[in-house]
Amino acid sequence: MIFRQLFDPQSSTYTYLLADSATREAVLIDPVFEHVRRDAALIGELGLKLLFTLETHVHADHVTGAALLKRRLASRIALSKDSGAEGADRYLADGDVIAFGMRTLEARATPGHTGGCMSYVLDSRAMAFTGDALLIRGCGRTDFQQGDARQLLRSVRERLFPLPDDCLVYPGHDYRGLTASSVSEEKKYNPRLAENIGEADFIGYMTHLGLAHPKLMDVAVPANLRCGRPDKEDMTNAADTEWAPLSYTFAGIWELQPDWLADNAGGVQVLDVREPNEFTGSLGHIAGAKLVPLGSLLNGTEQLSNDRPVVVVCRSGARSAQATVLLRNAGYTKVANLAGGMLRWRAQQLPVEGGTD
Repeated sequence: MIFRQLFDPQSSTYTYLLADSATREAVLIDPVFEHVRRDAALIGELGLKLLFTLETHVHADHVTGAALLKRRLASRIALSKDSGAEGADRYLADGDVIAFGMRTLEARATPGHTGGCMSYVLDSRAMAFTGDALLIRGCGRTDFQQGDARQLLRSVRERLFPLPDDCLVYPGHDYRGLTASSVSEEKKYNPRLAENIGEADFIGYMTHLGLAHPKLMDVAVPANLRCGRPDKEDMTNAADTEWAPLSYTFAGIWELQPDWLADNAGGVQVLDVREPNEFTGSLGHIAGAKLVPLGSLLNGTEQLSNDRPVVVVCRSGARSAQATVLLRNAGYTKVANLAGGMLRWRAQQLPVEGGTD
């Protein structure tokens, strides 16, 4: 099985990608709106087909990326039938099974943090994705969205703690950078939910937490009740990416292919960030390219105009990828990396100045 744990530092949310390595069918648990490009890029680079996005609950601290992923990748949206959300393709009840290839996840209702919380347990019972019902040495709050401390305690003890002791617990959030725990650890050491803690003590603790409401709650909850469907058709700054058929890599780089640049070089600025001896060396260079070595880039941007897009090139695409980040940080919004650099340009037998056969 393919497994990746992804992170949103703004809300400390974990997103989980699981895929069957044979069929390449995948599911994504708790995607975040701002990271849809990242997640879609990873799915594409791994050669996966996203079947479902799964929500553990209606989140109050971030907007889900489910609707945008459905638009981009034709995935389906699934979450609890008790969530109150509209626009899902599948509403899950306790015990329902989500299949991806030869693997499955069992949906286990674990309400208490919210009324529609759902945990997902892998078919081998080696992994459980517990959302905010069970966190690492903690649990989600119970003071809004139909939260109920008594119900949460029973959900964890009746639906999660009976899993094998070595079952790994993957939570919806962690604010200290911890990535996973186990059922055994949480049964022993969770200061709120451990088996030796009484119900009255837990309810009293949760009643007096005194936490402020999440800052994004008034935005996130209504959006998540629409499964993340934006009010406007496109909330991204599309103008910065529509000038060419760009692709977004998991490394966070916008790229375009050599054949497009060969046909459209007159409408862009080509920036070569290799060293001078490479520029005039065996690979040659693209006609009209401006040479500014990467080490001098921040002092050489006076050669560039902000009126036309910039395509950055190097030998293989590595240095130029770094250069695109520097240029964007410097205020150049329409910037792309030439995928594969001069090596791919020459492999495709596109025209160069200088160089050798």
